[in-house]
Amino acid sequence: MKPTFPNDRYGYVPITRFTDFRWPNGARLALFVCLGIEDYTPDAGQTETLIAGTPAPDWVNRSWRDYGNRVGAFRLIDRLAGFGIKPAVLLNTAVYDTAPDLIAHARAAGAEMIGHGLTNSHSLAGMGPAGEAAYVGAVADRIEAEEGRRPGGWSSMWLAHTPTTLASLRGAGYRYLLDLHLDDRPVWLAAGDDRILALPYALELNDSSTVIGRHASAADFEWMIIDAFDEMRAASAQQPLVMSIVIHSFISGQPFRLRALTRALEHIACAGDAVWLATPAEIAAVIEEDPRRAP
Repeated sequence: MKPTFPNDRYGYVPITRFTDFRWPNGARLALFVCLGIEDYTPDAGQTETLIAGTPAPDWVNRSWRDYGNRVGAFRLIDRLAGFGIKPAVLLNTAVYDTAPDLIAHARAAGAEMIGHGLTNSHSLAGMGPAGEAAYVGAVADRIEAEEGRRPGGWSSMWLAHTPTTLASLRGAGYRYLLDLHLDDRPVWLAAGDDRILALPYALELNDSSTVIGRHASAADFEWMIIDAFDEMRAASAQQPLVMSIVIHSFISGQPFRLRALTRALEHIACAGDAVWLATPAEIAAVIEEDPRRAP
């Protein structure tokens, strides 16, 4: 009997079925950190808010978000660098124009630029195939023009997809997606007549969904990271796994959250070479070298 899959993007491969290998430094657990560096159109489109219902012109929420690109992101980049972590910057390309000093700082720290739309006031939801293809292509074109190479990774604004998003991404040259967490391993997704690699993306170890969305405290978020890391490290003794953490410049860049995040990073650092602190590009390269390493 032909197996039934839950969707048309990937099949069912349980964690008990895997290809055994080690990450480049010999570790079993790879970890990457995503840093959202975003731009919002004032009083238009979708926005992240701290205080709901503020009427236009909404300078209160705008100032909170602007703090991230003026202060928070610089401190987060430097703090991550102190632990040997090069962030995967989820980049709204408008930031090239609105905060060029921040982009230069991220670039100097070796950050990987991940396509994340033009601004975070946009969404792929509702776009037709042609418009979507043009949109994700324009993001890749701008990053290539600024960085000298085309981005390998994409993360959708608001994690929104259309039925053609994966095919649009492959058509624009993206090779891996940071939006989904269906497994603790990279997973191949069908993308039209091609495929794209989904890297495990932290939907809950994510300061937007957890701290803002569910009102977790800074200490809650710290211990979520620590507990997840300890459990993942233990599980990775059996097979190679991937863990991610997602933070945003205007959320975890706030001083009291930065202090809590630092304690979590200190805990991770104690593992030494037992964890590979990588970028999404580095993780994807290992899988692309031997595609059988991902289900």
